[in-house]
Amino acid sequence: MAIGIITGSGTYSLPGFEGGEPQMVDSMWGETLVTRGTLAGAEVLHISRHEEGHIRLSNHVTHRANIAALRRLGATGAIAVTVCGAVDPSVELGSLICFDDLHFLANRLPDGSLCTFHQNAGHRERGHWIYEDPYSPALRAALLAGAEDAGAAMRDGGCYGHVDGPRFNTKAEIRGLAACGVTAVSQTAGPETVLAGEAELPFALMGYATDYANGVKPEPTPVERLVELIAASTDTFARVLVATVPKVEESALAPAGMVYRFHQG
Repeated sequence: MAIGIITGSGTYSLPGFEGGEPQMVDSMWGETLVTRGTLAGAEVLHISRHEEGHIRLSNHVTHRANIAALRRLGATGAIAVTVCGAVDPSVELGSLICFDDLHFLANRLPDGSLCTFHQNAGHRERGHWIYEDPYSPALRAALLAGAEDAGAAMRDGGCYGHVDGPRFNTKAEIRGLAACGVTAVSQTAGPETVLAGEAELPFALMGYATDYANGVKPEPTPVERLVELIAASTDTFARVLVATVPKVEESALAPAGMVYRFHQG
C-alpha cells in the first residue's frame, strides 16, 4: 500500500519522511516530481505541489499531472494538505480542519479549461463522477484519529472553498462564500479533489487556518501573522501525518462515489 501525500505552501519537504531523490513521472498531462519513501514505517509517495522555493504559484500547479502520477505509481489513496483562510469566524487560527464538503462552482483548472480528465469524445474511461460526499470516509477517520494522537486541534467537517489565485479575495467575494456555507478557502485543492474523484483515488483534505479572509473579522490578519502561521503549519501537518498514515486501513479504502462510464462494446 502506498499513500500519496500532496503538500503545499510552506511544506516543500516533509519532516519525518525518509526517501530518496525526487523522480520525474511522465504522463499525457505533463511531468511531475514524486519522491517515494516511508513515513512512520508506511510507504508514501510525496508531491510538493508548489515545489521547492515555491516556484509554482497556484496558477502554475499541474493538477492533472500530479494526480495521474499518483495513479500511475499505484497509490491506494491520497491525503492533501493546504494552508487556508478562515471564512467561518469561529475557526481558530492555527487549528486544523478535516473537510467533508467542497465548493468549487467554476470547476476550472488554472489555465481556464474544465477540471476533468475526460477531454476526448469516445475515450474508454470517459464518465460522470457521481457522489454524495467528495472525501474518503476512511481517510477522514484516520486523519481525525491522527490529529487526536498528535494533540492537534482539528475540526471534524467543514466546507472547503476553492478560489482562483494568485490574488486573495475581496470582502464581497468572501461574503458570497460565507453565505454558501464555506468554512475556509485556498487556491489549489478544488482540482485535486475532483481529479482524484475521476481517477477513483480515495482522497482526503486537511486544512490549517493561517488567517481570516477579508471582512471576516473587523481587523485584517497582519501579513506577519500569516507568514508566521504558514511556517508553523509544516510541523503541525507533519505530526498529524506521522500519526495518521499508520492508521490507514487499506481494506477500508474505497473511491468516493462512483464514475459512471460509457464503455464501448
